Amino acid sequence: MAVTLKDIAEEAGVSLMTVSNVVNGKTARVSPATIERVRGIVDRRGYVANASARSLAASRSRTVGVLVPVAEGDMLTMSPHHVAVIGGMERQLRQAGYHVLLRGITEPAEVGEAVREWGLDGAVLLGFLDAEIDALPAEGGPLLAIDSYSLNPRATGVRSDDFGGGGLAARHLLEHGHRRLLFAGPAFGDSGVVRRRHDGFRAAVDAVTDATAEVVAVNTTYEDGLALGRALRAEHPAVTAVFATADVLAVGIMAGLLDAGASVPGEVSVVGFDDLDLGQFVRPRLTTVAQDLAEKVAVATRMLLGEIDGEAAPDEVELGVRLVTRESVAVPRAADSEAGPDSAPTGASR
Repeated sequence: MAVTLKDIAEEAGVSLMTVSNVVNGKTARVSPATIERVRGIVDRRGYVANASARSLAASRSRTVGVLVPVAEGDMLTMSPHHVAVIGGMERQLRQAGYHVLLRGITEPAEVGEAVREWGLDGAVLLGFLDAEIDALPAEGGPLLAIDSYSLNPRATGVRSDDFGGGGLAARHLLEHGHRRLLFAGPAFGDSGVVRRRHDGFRAAVDAVTDATAEVVAVNTTYEDGLALGRALRAEHPAVTAVFATADVLAVGIMAGLLDAGASVPGEVSVVGFDDLDLGQFVRPRLTTVAQDLAEKVAVATRMLLGEIDGEAAPDEVELGVRLVTRESVAVPRAADSEAGPDSAPTGASR
């Protein structure tokens, strides 16, 4: 006959609740002597917790899905940003006693199927277009969308201040004397994140009468950034500064510029977005708009678990951003050939 918590409690001379707390790692209010006694009995009698029974008793699977779009037939691949978000969420959900299921989704309809078939208590949507989230049924289990501007009432959105971030990047470049700028990022017809970063960038450029900005649609990959950087001087010879909507894209652009014989930031300055570790590993080190990924993950996890527990959640939460200046921005050579990387002009905001 299988050993039960009641058996262990009787042998240890403590309450059933105390044994349950020790087995589940909730030992803040249990004395060290009691913890040692209970664990010794657990080990000696070979007690094995029945996770399935616990889940059924609570009417929960204690499983959260992290769902990521993927093309039919392709492997599931993720950007460094997605990897950081998933890693942070897995750690926090694990600490809360939840398992994480990572699943590639080829069609938005599969979101509902995944929730039903796997008995998910909730799901995180990462990398979906706003239109794809808008098309999901408004009724069903808790959904939390990372970096989304969807209006679907079922999906709580957690994102950064993309408009403000685009403005920070543009103003930093403008304050260094750049007047021919380029915005590089995915086509933003269905992406509220990219559209808002562009709109903030454009608003700051438009506020300076002699400044102009071009837009180049490019996928958020190192390889696409590399190709753009190699072709930039030939195809956009007047451009002296680039804002890329992600660090991985910005690093690719810098590498491509260097491959083409252009110096960074001597001939072209570059600003990214995210503040991932890779921005500090390259030379010159990348100036970027930093979003607090740890805070984003903490807020998102807390909100999702609250919804699973029946708490009301806000429709959206927007977190602040800040500019991190390093070495990839300088005054254009035509304006000041002696200026160093990210040296702020007189009166410029740091």
